[in-house]
Amino acid sequence: MSRVGKKIIVVPAGVEVTVTPENVVTVKGPKGTLTKEFNKELTIKMENNEITVERPNDLPTVRAIHGTTRALINNMVMGVSSGFKKTLLLVGVGYRAAEKNGGLEMALGYSHPVVIDAVPGIAMTVEKNTTINVEGIEKDVVGQVAANIRSKRAPEPYKGKGVKYSDEIVRRKEGKKS
Repeated sequence: MSRVGKKIIVVPAGVEVTVTPENVVTVKGPKGTLTKEFNKELTIKMENNEITVERPNDLPTVRAIHGTTRALINNMVMGVSSGFKKTLLLVGVGYRAAEKNGGLEMALGYSHPVVIDAVPGIAMTVEKNTTINVEGIEKDVVGQVAANIRSKRAPEPYKGKGVKYSDEIVRRKEGKKS
């Protein structure tokens, strides 16, 4: 049995979860509403503010989606109750960011500014010109937007310049010896 799949999801106060017989899960909370359809082979039960995901057999395809389904439902519950946040840091002389039309405009050492368009449901805020916060209720979308921003100038190993996650450790290399 999947260790992740058999964990019980406790629904916090203020969050409302509805499960239809077709395995469409709708989660409403203070931050918004999320709806997602899951595989019909699994059984999703909602009892006493607790959600359980059960599988009918041990076929490899069913086993593969068991833990994933439970994790996705848990992320939906956490997203509408507290939300998700990724923090990015700009490291380098002249590297800076500014909010523009809901998106971002960044100077990353190129001859032109790098523009990131606004994404629906995602809030991108800038603190102190070098710190970018990406917030939203969908974990996968927040992570993808943060990864797209980071990909514009990933940190390099010699000086550590670039866009990095706040908790990322950049492995540094030794430069040329003279």
